[in-house]
Amino acid sequence: MAPVPRLTCNPLAMVRSMAYQVLARKWRPATFEQMVGQGHVLRALANALEQERLHHAYLLSGTRGVGKTTLGRIFAKCLNCETGITAKPCGECETCRDVDSGRFVDLIEVDAASRTGVDDTRELLDNVQYTPARGRYKVYLIDEVHMLSMHSFNALLKTLEEPPPHVKFLLATTDPQKLPVTVLSRCLQFNLKRLPAAMIADHLARVLEAEGLPFDRAALEALARAADGSMRDALSLLDQAISFGNGAVREGEVTEMLGWAPRVVLLGLVQALVERDAAGVLGATASLVEQGVDLEGVLADLADSLYRAAVIRQAPELAASIFSDDPLARPLAAAFPDEDIQLHYQIALHGRRDFPWAPDPRSALEMTLLRMLAFRPFEREGQYTGKQPTALESAVKEPAGPEDRAKAPGSVEGSAPLRGDALGGPVPDSHGAFSGSRAGPGQDIAWHALMDRLGLKGVAYALASNCSAAGREGDLFRLVLEERHAGLRTANAEQRLAQALCEHLGESVRLRIDIGTHVSDTPAEVTRRAQEARQRSAERSVEDDPLVKGLKASFGARVVPDSIEPIG
Repeated sequence: MAPVPRLTCNPLAMVRSMAYQVLARKWRPATFEQMVGQGHVLRALANALEQERLHHAYLLSGTRGVGKTTLGRIFAKCLNCETGITAKPCGECETCRDVDSGRFVDLIEVDAASRTGVDDTRELLDNVQYTPARGRYKVYLIDEVHMLSMHSFNALLKTLEEPPPHVKFLLATTDPQKLPVTVLSRCLQFNLKRLPAAMIADHLARVLEAEGLPFDRAALEALARAADGSMRDALSLLDQAISFGNGAVREGEVTEMLGWAPRVVLLGLVQALVERDAAGVLGATASLVEQGVDLEGVLADLADSLYRAAVIRQAPELAASIFSDDPLARPLAAAFPDEDIQLHYQIALHGRRDFPWAPDPRSALEMTLLRMLAFRPFEREGQYTGKQPTALESAVKEPAGPEDRAKAPGSVEGSAPLRGDALGGPVPDSHGAFSGSRAGPGQDIAWHALMDRLGLKGVAYALASNCSAAGREGDLFRLVLEERHAGLRTANAEQRLAQALCEHLGESVRLRIDIGTHVSDTPAEVTRRAQEARQRSAERSVEDDPLVKGLKASFGARVVPDSIEPIG
């Protein structure tokens, strides 16, 4: 018979494995100075301790993992330190060591989630009358206090009203709205804030530097975002990332651990959006599906990058102080105008809201991205595709002669033209000329000029600028508003426009606004066409510049769309 192999063990290795302490416990703050954030609470408590203006009950509220229980333990140590009541306990005396190790007999910690009954509460409060065994104060730290039953709150209420002088209550909760008002009114309330991601990432960096472990800053920022304001969650995720990365915290491994999209795939997705490449967008989505990525998280990352792109475009000098550099935000900020960034951000938010209603996560993400390609606040020639208007398109947009303009949609048959003299404005000549300038029909020019002199603002200005003149019959002015702008015709805006006309003309007038389709030659349309003409002229000037042509020929350079703005 073969001998049974003898099992051996290494006692030292067993001690080492048993001695390991998770980071969330190892790096739990022991003093106010070690707390991360929550300065508004720490300052108030420190001043109260130094001046010995101590309340008998404190309520600490806030989301999970922001330091409510830790703060309660530090406060108990401050009250009972053998050096005296202080905001800076020594940490060396027997009381401080016992509080840190959880052995201090006069610190009674209660989990209200597991002891909700009134009998549990009464049993707890029966000992309130007895003086502390070792410390200066007997401290009751009740966690998740909102879980107590109403009968338990009633039992606690009497003690909160008239507590013995040697007792302090520290109540911690994630949902203060569930506490009775009678309890809230007897406590000093402190709300601990969610920690910013940058603050969490900085603390994780200090922890890893102290532990002597290599890391990527981008990996820590990903962990901080995943922690969602909770330092405890961040440290727990950091422990997991250290194990996953075999002692190193790298961005790629953290991204894989969290189930997030690889950055290279996200960059490809952003590039496809910039180029309006629907096939590229769907291809990137398919790649994400194959890798088992959280697709709703992809949309959240895209929304965050759009937010950063908006800040980069509108306040570039502040971007570095608000967040770290984001390789996704830079191409978005360079490629899209402000209007598109805002629209894409709203589409992303609505897409996240619609995720539960979609047939599956993939279709939810793809439809949201395709919606970004389909909708634009406005379209400029050459802005995205480089397409220039054809002669036919130009002719349709700008009728050549008075006969064409007379037949343009928005004109009302049988109405007299709305002439400049009738409106208090200059009179165009028979060719449509106005004060020596090239322009369209007389009534449109007169309405445009008149509208600028009415001093309108806000919705009333938008209403007037999107109307076309239809005619005047006595004291009745008739305008036509395009159907897609019908929402501008509010009673208040119409009243303000009529009042402005009366004041400018010095006579009583009536205003009638009809809804039409394909209304042309409105002041807004005239202004838009003029701006587009200036834009095209500026683009042609750049493209025809000899230096630009030389750069394109020698280095394959190209003019970035939407980077040209006319001046003067």
